[in-house]
Amino acid sequence: MTVVMVRSTVRPEFVDALEEARRKMFTAIERERPEGVRYTSFRLPDGVTYVAQLELADGVDNPLPAIAEFREFQAGLNDWLAGPPVVEQLEVRGVYAG
Repeated sequence: MTVVMVRSTVRPEFVDALEEARRKMFTAIERERPEGVRYTSFRLPDGVTYVAQLELADGVDNPLPAIAEFREFQAGLNDWLAGPPVVEQLEVRGVYAG
């Protein structure tokens, strides 16, 4: 399994635009239902820091860039973010899913 975490800070004046685009993107992902992927978005209590986590099953190439709304969301980040995102590859050490 591949797991990537991206942490970003959004400029306060663009939080509403990001939220609207995020909803549109997740609606499209749910409609397409790509296999072997889990994509999660979190907003931290400060209201401007977001964390996205992408999990890909072994042997699966990221299917999200094939979804137009995902590409649109990614393009919007250029304007919305206060600085470059921090991308980290995570090493899975244990999983429990009850």
